[in-house]
Amino acid sequence: MTDYSNLLIRPLGSDHDRPGFHCGVASLDDYIQKQARQDVKRRVSRVFVATTAEQPKSIAGYYTLSTLSIELSQLPGDLASKLPRHPVPAALLGRLAVNHAAQRHGVGKILLVDAIKRTLAVSDEIAIYAMVVDAIDERAQRFYESFGFSPLGSESRRLFLPLKSI
Repeated sequence: MTDYSNLLIRPLGSDHDRPGFHCGVASLDDYIQKQARQDVKRRVSRVFVATTAEQPKSIAGYYTLSTLSIELSQLPGDLASKLPRHPVPAALLGRLAVNHAAQRHGVGKILLVDAIKRTLAVSDEIAIYAMVVDAIDERAQRFYESFGFSPLGSESRRLFLPLKSI
């Protein structure tokens, strides 16, 4: 049985087995298999993959990070009233997926924590108000909400977490 407690999380490399990744959601499988390397080359997204020491080329899970701006009208009134009257910077956790074999072993939680830590580290150098996620379904939405994410505006599956709340 594979040990997922000591994952290595690093940027996607050319040596990673992208065709071997299958999480059960076609759009997430297609992204890592066909689009991820191009997005990294174009500098529109960063892709981080989790591997194990036993299988360093096999992708146990991955997530993507990029940037976006949040319109003040999307934020709850109590938060928006405390901010300047222009869009605020955020980090977008655009995708997070766990390979079938690694599901139910805490890999998703480890990936989310790593994404938050990376975002916090960058926020010491550049302004980032919050982390935003696009939950793919209700189950994913409940997962993010369990970590304190809240709905952002009227977009039911877009959630956010102010970094100051971490």
